[in-house]
Amino acid sequence: MPSQVLTGGRIRERRTALGMKQADLARAVGISAPYLNLIEHNKRKIGGKLLIELARALRVDMTTLTEGAGASVLAGLRDAASTFAEQDAELARIDDFVARFPGWAAVLAESKTRLDRLERSVETLTDRLTHDPMLSTSLHDVLSTVTAIRSTASILVEPEDIDPNWQKRFQANIYEDAIRLAESTQSLVAHLDDMESPDASANNPQEEMDAFLKRHDYHFNDLEHGRVAPEEIVAGDSTKISDAARGLILRHLRRYISDAVLVPLADVRTAIAEVGLNPSVLAQRFGVAAPVILRRIASLPAEIIGADVGLVIADASGALTFRRVATGFPVPLFGAGCPLWPLYQAVSRPMIPITADIEIASRSKHRFLAYAFANLRHDEGFDGPHSVESTMLILPESLVPLTSSTPQTVGITCRICPRNDCAARREGSILSET
Repeated sequence: MPSQVLTGGRIRERRTALGMKQADLARAVGISAPYLNLIEHNKRKIGGKLLIELARALRVDMTTLTEGAGASVLAGLRDAASTFAEQDAELARIDDFVARFPGWAAVLAESKTRLDRLERSVETLTDRLTHDPMLSTSLHDVLSTVTAIRSTASILVEPEDIDPNWQKRFQANIYEDAIRLAESTQSLVAHLDDMESPDASANNPQEEMDAFLKRHDYHFNDLEHGRVAPEEIVAGDSTKISDAARGLILRHLRRYISDAVLVPLADVRTAIAEVGLNPSVLAQRFGVAAPVILRRIASLPAEIIGADVGLVIADASGALTFRRVATGFPVPLFGAGCPLWPLYQAVSRPMIPITADIEIASRSKHRFLAYAFANLRHDEGFDGPHSVESTMLILPESLVPLTSSTPQTVGITCRICPRNDCAARREGSILSET
């Protein structure tokens, strides 16, 4: 039976275009006018012989009534309506709008998608412009050189006579500073251009590790089956990796192997199919600590999960030591994230699992179910200092049922969070709701 999402609206639109009355069309296909009215408003399913008769009476091919802008367009428009809720869009008539104006509907849905991408780009670039050490150094060098040139030039334009030898020195200084300015500017422009490339943006070992894991989709099938060693995975990567980053990557891969041994791929695939993505249930089933199952879920291939999931790990200082970004939940490249994240709440409540229905404070109201757990580590024994590691798994609402009518609103970082009334704000934001 064909999809009923838009068929009724297309029947009504075609009938109206032909100048045909509802009663006339109903009579032509042998049904009552009230029943046709229900069909046209997508309140009755239609298929088989009746659909063929309607297409013949409307003098169109049957596929014209059953195909067109699909469910993705409807989903995009509903997303746009929820984002701009103050506009009071007529959600009840969305099917009718898509059926009558499929082109405009597609344009609006695509515009919303592009708006989301642009907002994510602005958030990422703003974070980078604020904290990027390479960018800060380049800008400081450019400004310092410009100041030096300006100071020297101001001396040369003074009305007093300057000794010819000193004049030559000043001119030589300006020439050397101009060359340095050109080099600094070229370096700055090249760095800004490289921001478009995820791999080129790696300025420190942590970012190199993030880029490495992203290239491999956070999943290493050969490690799952013990076919290669972590060192071989790193050596076979196509991108040059610094020694410092190599150490971080190898440590991550060794932990990956440990998690895979405790929670084998085939077994976790079966378990998820049976009980779903419930970390508490899965941890009990495999007899492992909560952080193990949180990391394991985030390392599974897409065909098992079905959507992008996110994972962030932080130490007690709040610094993020691991980032896997979920669609709609950006994670800052530098510094700490939003203090309202369950990730940080778990730090103050170690060994206690925390679950929270959260919504990102942006025009695109993305909702997630977050699972956070902080564990204590005694790497130097009980007599040595202990450390805290907090882990948060981020599951989009498409994967898990969200029953709360009032999710907790969180941001990404204060600098790019539009919530001006947040009690946890650390600094002003460059964004606003307007």
